[in-house]
Amino acid sequence: MKKIISGAAALALLATAAVAEPAAPQGVFIKSQTADEYLAKDHLIGVKVKGPDGNIIGDIEDLIVTDGNTVVGIVMGTGGFLGMAEKKVGVQLSALKFEEAGGALSVSLPEATKAALDAAPAFERSQPKKSLLDRAKEKAIELRDKTSATTNDAVEKAKPALEEAKQKATEAYEKAKEAATPAYEKAKEAVQGAVDSATEAAKPATPEPAPAAPAPAAPATP
Repeated sequence: MKKIISGAAALALLATAAVAEPAAPQGVFIKSQTADEYLAKDHLIGVKVKGPDGNIIGDIEDLIVTDGNTVVGIVMGTGGFLGMAEKKVGVQLSALKFEEAGGALSVSLPEATKAALDAAPAFERSQPKKSLLDRAKEKAIELRDKTSATTNDAVEKAKPALEEAKQKATEAYEKAKEAATPAYEKAKEAVQGAVDSATEAAKPATPEPAPAAPAPAAPATP
């Protein structure tokens, strides 16, 4: 009985192991954020920034991150109306003041007076490094353009030879035509003569007229 139970337990263990999901590698994935962590999209991107007087002066549009993946500042859009004539300025992360009340994050920039914002330089965004895919696409376009240019160049170079061959073919045709004309005319005359001869031969023969009957003799006078 114990052997039967042990065998059943072993089968159940094997079945469980067979359907078990593979274990994820450690130190790679994050299941959820902790209480002291937040997502930039939820608490930073799009958040309104207030000035020293408590009025809204702009909103956070992007983060400035170093190669070491450290956030050093934010890009803030300020001024303008509905995105028109908006000025973008970069702000040091240390210059911002973060406060949380009732689960909501409040961001302010104490140094952002109107004069300071007017004097602040517009943020200049540098072009990011091109990815391997972008470089491959550019190389493909470059090769396509070179191939097209080479093909067009070959066509242009071949045009004189094509024109010369066309001219020679035209001349050869005209010469062949001139050479064939006398033979054609002779053949035409021969055919016409044969037709005329056949036409004459096919005509019915005209019968010769019958000789005239002699006139009757005059009666003798008594």
